[in-house]
Amino acid sequence: MTLWRPVSEQVWQGRDDSAEASNATRIFQTIRQQAQFAPESSGIALLGFGCDEGVKRNHGRPGAVQAPDVLRKALANMASHQGHERLVDMGTIDVEGEALEAAQRALSDAVTASQRAGMHTLVFGGGHETAWAHGRGVLDAFPHERVAIINLDAHLDLRKAERATSGTPFRQLAHYCAEQSRAFQYACFGVSRAANTQALWDEAERLDVTLVEDLHFRRDALSALEAVLARADSVYLTIDLDVLPAGEMPAVSAPAALGIPALDLLPVIERICRSGKLRAADLVEFNPHYDRDGQGAKLAARLAWQIAHWWA
Repeated sequence: MTLWRPVSEQVWQGRDDSAEASNATRIFQTIRQQAQFAPESSGIALLGFGCDEGVKRNHGRPGAVQAPDVLRKALANMASHQGHERLVDMGTIDVEGEALEAAQRALSDAVTASQRAGMHTLVFGGGHETAWAHGRGVLDAFPHERVAIINLDAHLDLRKAERATSGTPFRQLAHYCAEQSRAFQYACFGVSRAANTQALWDEAERLDVTLVEDLHFRRDALSALEAVLARADSVYLTIDLDVLPAGEMPAVSAPAALGIPALDLLPVIERICRSGKLRAADLVEFNPHYDRDGQGAKLAARLAWQIAHWWA
């Protein structure tokens, strides 16, 4: 596959406790690595999207291009429990120069191939431009299903722009659905009114987006989620890590002034994972340049750990 590369064996390292017991394993010991891209008939395809070109175009802080392998390293030493043995590292798609669109096409094709083969997809971005590629891949894999796009994010990412950025993915997905005469089922949980202009709020209303504001998250998120799940055959979950408070997640392009604490997000993530409808998930906007003692990487990896565990 063009733009694709396998992951170095040096990334998946950790503490070996296997002398204690046969099940004293960590993820670096149970994950399967592919030397070439080849979808399997089951499992969770872990894909990286090494990109921050969309963040640059959106005038954000670059650095997310390094995220996939940093997050893999943070995940590697975590204990391997139910669900984690299903993880298959299927490599990373890198952007060459400013050729974002070519890389997005490559990721979409990889996602579609993996989903059609019978795998779920878990993607480590990259900026939120990852979502246009990942979401399109899911939509293409299930053309006759009602696909709900659930975004945990401080931002709506419905911007108008002449070309793709980290702020345009859901407008692009809305246009894509319109072209195919299929419903655009988009929900944004944790959205900050202070971080989105009235124009973006108006666009969300025009597109009939389900919204749960950060101030009302604890009160409204789970009930709103049930309504979203009831209308969906399949779900694509995208987690912009800037939905978290800056104190918990400093390592993003646009740190949140308020944010939703991880302990409040996790019940929503768990409900989505256990719904039986989750096909795809990603974590985006992690920026290692601004991390503090690996704090952000550890939290992002823990979210990925929980997704894989609950997906089982």
